[in-house]
Amino acid sequence: MTTRKPYRLSDFDFDLPGELIAQTPAPERSGSRLLHVAGARRTDLAFGALPGLLVPGDLLVFNDTRVVRSRLLGRKPSGGKVELMLERIVAPREAWMQLRASHPPRVGGSVDLPEGASATVCERDERFFRLRFDVPTTLAAYLEQHGAVPLPPYIARAPEVVDEERYQTIYARHAGAVAAPTAGLHFDEALLDALRARDVGFAYVTLHVGAGTFLPVETDDLSQHRMHSEHFSIPAATLAAIDAAHHRGRAVVAVGTTSLRALEAAAASDAVPGEGEAETSLFITPGFRFRVVDRLLTNFHLPRSTLLMLVSAFAGYDAIRAAYAHAIAARYRFFSYGDAMLLERDPEAVA
Repeated sequence: MTTRKPYRLSDFDFDLPGELIAQTPAPERSGSRLLHVAGARRTDLAFGALPGLLVPGDLLVFNDTRVVRSRLLGRKPSGGKVELMLERIVAPREAWMQLRASHPPRVGGSVDLPEGASATVCERDERFFRLRFDVPTTLAAYLEQHGAVPLPPYIARAPEVVDEERYQTIYARHAGAVAAPTAGLHFDEALLDALRARDVGFAYVTLHVGAGTFLPVETDDLSQHRMHSEHFSIPAATLAAIDAAHHRGRAVVAVGTTSLRALEAAAASDAVPGEGEAETSLFITPGFRFRVVDRLLTNFHLPRSTLLMLVSAFAGYDAIRAAYAHAIAARYRFFSYGDAMLLERDPEAVA
């Protein structure tokens, strides 16, 4: 038996025609396409076919995080423009943020914000800045009033009214994300009803997606990449539902890479309790062994991204390369507002 050399960042590159990057959502949430990938087998379907791909007793695990208005525009005292993008709130008036400016302020420097508010830089950690806000209310309330919808950088337009609704899942409950768990954007009430009628179960985790999800991997040696940390929680009811599904021989289907990451992070670390709240910086690459998730519903991901590495680990590197080539040839829509895949787990990727 030969052993493959370690994967490098360059192994996860591909050429994507710009016109395939979805700039707007489909007219209807469930009106997108679905590529079913099972090893070398690929089947082109409509997303509405999903209930027929599941059997009674299967369990869908959704991420019920809610996207907050996390993008702020301000100015340095010198007049230079500053864009702030929330990573996470850590206190009523403090947060880690990405800060974009021609010359970012140093520790102790400040940013002027709308309505006479301001922020002071307390600490810097590479791309992220810890800021203390002088606002008349909590930072969460200030963002809700003055922040903007944080569309991903590859959507080349300003946020519109439609994004207020469509860049949010219909089951979003717990505010804290700065990017949507996009696999869930395809579900509407009619589709959920069809899944209930088929006796498919629903369970929930909460993982607040941070701005770090869009950060590029900058080293070809993947072992040197530092994964951003994200907060998640798993209710006891979800753990019980997973155990029951597996006991009956049914599949646990993660709706999105965020749901998968929360479930596998809890299972992979003895330091993380199965139930409750925790942090994860789990970096999933080919060779990872999955303990919980049997099938993964996900959108298509950016070249050279950690999420492309994750799906390659789950479904198999060669299977994903072939699936993406097929999707490009078949003119699927890519990324957050794009189409979806249902991936079967590579039999060799089981713990």
